[in-house]
Amino acid sequence: MNRLQEKYNNSVKAELQNKFNFKSSMQIPRLDKIVINMGCGDAVENSKVLDDAVEDLTIIAGQKPVVTKAKKSIANFKLREGMPIGVKVTLRGERMYEFFDKLVSVALPRVRDFHGVNPNAFDGRGNYTLGVKEQLIFPEINFDKVKKIRGMDIVVVTTAANDEEGRALLTLMGMPFRK
Repeated sequence: MNRLQEKYNNSVKAELQNKFNFKSSMQIPRLDKIVINMGCGDAVENSKVLDDAVEDLTIIAGQKPVVTKAKKSIANFKLREGMPIGVKVTLRGERMYEFFDKLVSVALPRVRDFHGVNPNAFDGRGNYTLGVKEQLIFPEINFDKVKKIRGMDIVVVTTAANDEEGRALLTLMGMPFRK
């Protein structure tokens, strides 16, 4: 069992139950999944770009990503429906906890001028979205092999009913929110 999973089971659950007065243990919010999305708009001209993105995301997530395709054709961007324009990976269970632990304790502190993440980036249902400007903050990425710096979106999906419960869960799990 992962370090973060043990922390959740041993201390976070009890604290959340006391704070929100849940009657059932099934009401206690928990991490459901983490979706990492990397858009590659320049894949329209050069399909090799997508291979690099797949490689980077595989290293970061420890799981092979799915190539996402365009839903609509947009003439101004020379984009046709069905063209590959990004990669995404959905993490659940053990890998999800490992990734979250790595993100909170290693990757985010490596961001330049980091003062914490935005506490208002919740969607109203307890899910948190975080944008990262470069993949280099992850320690597995070899700086010399990177051809282009790419950002990514990280969505932390929880079973929380509202933003307050989601924020409490992520705070107890170690997410460094800005004060």
